Amino acid sequence: MDADIKETAHAVEAAAVMGLLPFRPRLLALGEPTHGEDSLLDLRNELFRQLVEQEGRRTIAIESDCLTGLVVDDYVTSGTGTLDEVMERGFSHGWGASAANRELVRWMRAYNEGRPASERVRFAGFDGPLEITHAASPRQALTALHDHLSALVDAELLPCTAETLDRLLGSEDQWTDPAAMTDPARSVGQSAEARELRLLADDLVALLDAQTPHLIMAASRDAWDRARLYGRTATGLLRYHFWMADTSPARMTRLCALRDTMMAHNLFAVAERGPALVHAHNSHLQREKSTMRMWQGPVEWWSAGALVSARLGEEYAFMATALGTIRHQGVDTPPPDTVEGLLYALPEDRYVVDSSRLATALGDTPLAPRVSHWYGYAPLDPAQLAGIDGMVFVKDVRRS
Repeated sequence: MDADIKETAHAVEAAAVMGLLPFRPRLLALGEPTHGEDSLLDLRNELFRQLVEQEGRRTIAIESDCLTGLVVDDYVTSGTGTLDEVMERGFSHGWGASAANRELVRWMRAYNEGRPASERVRFAGFDGPLEITHAASPRQALTALHDHLSALVDAELLPCTAETLDRLLGSEDQWTDPAAMTDPARSVGQSAEARELRLLADDLVALLDAQTPHLIMAASRDAWDRARLYGRTATGLLRYHFWMADTSPARMTRLCALRDTMMAHNLFAVAERGPALVHAHNSHLQREKSTMRMWQGPVEWWSAGALVSARLGEEYAFMATALGTIRHQGVDTPPPDTVEGLLYALPEDRYVVDSSRLATALGDTPLAPRVSHWYGYAPLDPAQLAGIDGMVFVKDVRRS
């Protein structure tokens, strides 16, 4: 069986990845089982460069704030700002401190220099402006949408003035209070003002839709795309804050699902732009339900990948990354009866794995789920092999 497994492994190159897929998907998703390891991001960067140069992919979308991601996209497409400013302001989750992310942005800007707009590479964050510990105020997205519409459509068509929005939004602190994540009573999401904002946001998005032909002619398709991003982010955040104030047992399930739903809608917009590489945690990109144990117990919800795959079908492909060791985090050699253990026995340091051929080679051989005692790493569930289109295996992740 070892020889059969070895035949499923190929060098980590774009050609090998695409060779596993029967179609050329619009969204090629590459997951990772842990965050913050630059060696994994370096591998992502190299794959993206090859996909751009050999396959014509023009966008990379990563698990970062969709609004701050606009800062990165402006820089790589037109040189707005400086690299230092972009790394400070263009990423959420602390990703801007990553040397690999900095190299990605530098390369994208250099690649675009002197190229026509149709050939430039683009950057997108596809996460909402939120995390499991907090959520942003809807002010930035809501006021940006209102500003765009007020500059281009008749004033009498607007459902409210900018002053009304400002009054209803109130102070930023009330929206961003981290205590609201564990104490619904601290959330303002179901206040009278927040309820009115949800209605106004819905009307602004409806106006944006109704005025689409005019808005594209009066500004540009890129400006309209950006306004749509503001609209879905504003409505998504207001919905998220509403359910932060919920006291039912389903509260955290709803919040986790809402976050991945926002991710999915951003990925649909990325797909409209053209073929892209998507990079995030495996749990956000897998086709199965995601699960997590939280302070109020276990929750499960459909991931962004599951939602996108259900809609896009063969236009979505998912490559999961599996790891052997992360010794600086206490993740040592995997047991031989796990997926990671079987792959760890192969001699190469990293390779692309044909997961369907691997499943065939395994036959009825039972595999145990790997157990990690470090919360920051999620091993591959062998039961999910059938739901992935391929794997990237990295034998040893060394300290960044």
